[in-house]
Amino acid sequence: MLPGLEQSTEERREWGNDTLRVAIAHGPDSAPRLLAVWHVDEDAPDSAARRRSALPLLEVAVLGEGREGTAGKRHVDGAAAQRMRMADWRELRRGDVAVLEIDIADLDSGLFATVVYELADGVPVLRTWARVTSEHDALLEYATTGVLSGLGHSLAWEDDLILWDAPNPWSGEFRWRSASLATRGLYDVGMSRYGQVGAKNRIAMTSTGAWSTSERLAEGILQERRSGRMLAWHIESNGAWHTELGDRYGDVYLAAMGPTALEHQWSGRVGPEASVDTVPVAFAVVVGNPHGDDATLADLGAALTRHRRRTRRAHPDHDGLPVVYNDFLNALMSDPTSERERPLIDAAAALGVEYYVIDAGWYDDESGGWWDAVGAWLPSERRFPDGGLDAVIDRIRSAGMRPGLWLEPEVVGVRSEVAQSLPPEAFYQRDGRRVTEWGRHQLDLRHPAAKAHLDSVVDRLVERFGLSYLKLDYNIDIGAGTDRGAGEAPGTGLREASSAFLAWVSEIMDRHPGLVIEGCAAGGSRLDAASARVFPVQSLTDQQDFMLTPPIAVAAPLTLPPEQSGVWASVDGGMSDEETVFSLVTAMLSRVHLAGRIDTLRSSQRRIVSDALAVHRSLRGAASRAVPIWPLGLPGWRDEWIVRGARDADDLYLAVWRRDGATADAELRVPLPGLTATGPVSALFPVLRDAPARIVDGGSAVLIRLPPGPCARLYRLTVADHVLPS
Repeated sequence: MLPGLEQSTEERREWGNDTLRVAIAHGPDSAPRLLAVWHVDEDAPDSAARRRSALPLLEVAVLGEGREGTAGKRHVDGAAAQRMRMADWRELRRGDVAVLEIDIADLDSGLFATVVYELADGVPVLRTWARVTSEHDALLEYATTGVLSGLGHSLAWEDDLILWDAPNPWSGEFRWRSASLATRGLYDVGMSRYGQVGAKNRIAMTSTGAWSTSERLAEGILQERRSGRMLAWHIESNGAWHTELGDRYGDVYLAAMGPTALEHQWSGRVGPEASVDTVPVAFAVVVGNPHGDDATLADLGAALTRHRRRTRRAHPDHDGLPVVYNDFLNALMSDPTSERERPLIDAAAALGVEYYVIDAGWYDDESGGWWDAVGAWLPSERRFPDGGLDAVIDRIRSAGMRPGLWLEPEVVGVRSEVAQSLPPEAFYQRDGRRVTEWGRHQLDLRHPAAKAHLDSVVDRLVERFGLSYLKLDYNIDIGAGTDRGAGEAPGTGLREASSAFLAWVSEIMDRHPGLVIEGCAAGGSRLDAASARVFPVQSLTDQQDFMLTPPIAVAAPLTLPPEQSGVWASVDGGMSDEETVFSLVTAMLSRVHLAGRIDTLRSSQRRIVSDALAVHRSLRGAASRAVPIWPLGLPGWRDEWIVRGARDADDLYLAVWRRDGATADAELRVPLPGLTATGPVSALFPVLRDAPARIVDGGSAVLIRLPPGPCARLYRLTVADHVLPS
């Protein structure tokens, strides 16, 4: 609230649906402000008590004006945001989605915006963004509708609020961790009692450059320690983004956004013929489940999974979940030849693989020296004698599989003829120079020459080889972005070019219906919500050790629906039968991306793999509908026991891994958070004649006995929601 403003001058409005409610205050002397967002199962919060700390619906700062009432590096209290006033309010309905559009304007400066909120029936996830423009030319320093305040109201928030975030290291993705705000460095320093806003510091989480998740995931969770309530968010940016938490008038705010001037060299140009769309942000709210934090986490995972399924681009692959063999991991490792491919093709077909993907190296005539020469994407003649790559792909198709190729479309090697044939404006530039990273330039798909080049590459490959699958990789991080050779802010260029890339991917799938496009960026370096809205399947990791893959695959469903998650199942003849089972179980509730030297498998291993793929095919419908649960919580990197659940209505599928080095059998009690088993538990894979597991504790847990690790099993049982006695 502006200093001295009387609450009586404001109007309070409420909007929402059957899952979430939103309270907004506005008046003639105050900006429209978001007072609270709450789940319908909660009591409505005290709006009056939150008015002082409430922040505008649109947080925006204009170059030359900055912020008011604060200092330091925070992205709140923008002077322009405080001057905005309500102009119009529209409640719309689009199918099962309730939409609220609020027009706001600053009549003094001519800045105005439309703030949009979206809520789907039955899904407690609020998605929001805004379009900002102006009657006069201006530059924005940041802009977001992903701002919530009042999060610490009535709490000793520095200890009672727990922040979850997820470092995302290469080959060790999805490393969720949690700690109090005080542990993260945010304290109530007491200055609000003297009329001060609060401390000047913040908890900041920022990603720079074009790898949106190479350091941490673009999402987080804020949990109330006492009630268990969870608020999660994700940012729909496949480039730079920023999140911060800070204290304000004795309370806590969260601001999540795309690129900013301070962190990313971004500016948003608005004017009579220019507008800026803020990066969409989604918030999920679930109440504390009386069955504990693991049950609350399951509720949150279900909400986010349903939201992501609803908002993504439709693709038949989401239901089909075909089994993919990729020749890269622990097999050819970017060194394919006709001679090496043939036994793998025959082995894959015999195992029941549906897509066979030739990964990197198929264009290489330099014996591995291709890194800084790529760009033309022409098949190697040296690697594929006797009919060329065409003959290899014909062999894939004649074996009953659909062919796929790896491609890294955005990059052009400095030695490639494409680097000279395309105009400089087709590439990322800064300060009059073409940006170079690790021997490569990057195409700017806003330029028609860059787009025309890649269109011709993809169309040629798809039509010549009859491709059904493309794996699009991205193995450099181009840095701050591009000024387009015209003085554009580099961060602005990065955001627009990154969006143009996703638009191009969508156009490719429009032009080639049914084509499956896998998104990859050095493993999981672009596991963001914007990419997940477009790519039907995404690579999670480059991890080669089958023992280290379960904690990655098990945590992934909090970020990506399982039917979009490509999980490596690497096997070879040097593994024991139990190790083979272990690796396969890791992928069976997601997308099976079979890998390794499958041509070296023993007969017992071939039976194991064939059985696993048959079970997976029987589960594909369930996997595409199921929501995740984590009976032991999200897995730690070195946990000896790991459990993942997938619930499809009354069916619960449990994957269990034992990774310890013990030499004796061991039992694990697996709780069923918020559920009760209503039928016996059965082993789906591998099928064992002895009783593998049994229901205990009146149906609230499963007792599983496993031999020494590495060992894994997949089970099924029927469940119902547990009802607490009244």
